[in-house]
This record gives sequence, C-alpha cells and structure tokens, in this order.
Amino acid sequence: QVQLVESGGGLVQAVGSLRPSCAASGHTFSLYGMGWFRQAPGKEREFVTAISRSGGSTYYADSVKGRVTISRDNAKNTVFLQMNILKPEDTAVYYCARHRYSGTSDSPNDYDYWGQGTQVTVSA
Repeated sequence: QVQLVESGGGLVQAVGSLRPSCAASGHTFSLYGMGWFRQAPGKEREFVTAISRSGGSTYYADSVKGRVTISRDNAKNTVFLQMNILKPEDTAVYYCARHRYSGTSDSPNDYDYWGQGTQVTVSA
C-alpha cells in the first residue's frame, strides 16, 4: 500500500525558512517522479514544484521560483521541500504526491497518490 507522510511544516515569520519532507513507503520510490502542491483556505490546490525519478529534472511554479528547492533521497525514500524567504501568501497546507510515471508535471491529474498534508503558516 502506497503511503506518503509529510512532516516539517510549522509556523514561521516572514522571510524565514522551512524544510518539509515527505516519507514514502509501499512502492519503489526511485521509479516515480514526485511533486508538491499546496492549498490555501478558500483556494484551489495549486502546483508548487516537482522532481523526476532520478532528481535530474525539476520544475517550479513561477510563484516560488528562486525561493524553493525540491530534492530527493532515493536511498531514504524521501522528498524534501526547502522553502526560503517565506511570505504570508505561502501559508497553506502542503501536500506531496506521487507522479504516475517518472517525470514531472504541474497537473494534479498526473499524480495518483497523495499525502495527508502539512500546515505551513507564515506570519507577517
């Protein structure tokens, strides 16, 4: 059974940093691309970033480009989301998701398993 468990969210002041992570189990992690999405109250879920199975290809939403870095450790079945220079508008529940294949994309429809989410709150 595929499981994705996020951790590492929290409350931080603006311009601070957080590094949520997502631990995967129940499948061969290194075969799949992974992504992060977020959903703020009253808003639709939106793409943040994605990484290919090897980590050699990454993709970022314009809203986070330059402030966010996605990485993965296939030996530990974990994907990371390093977020710097956080803004209040980054406040949301952050979800990791498994891509259906090995690549990256920004469409939620291309992801087949989702974690439960971790709350990130950025205060002004």
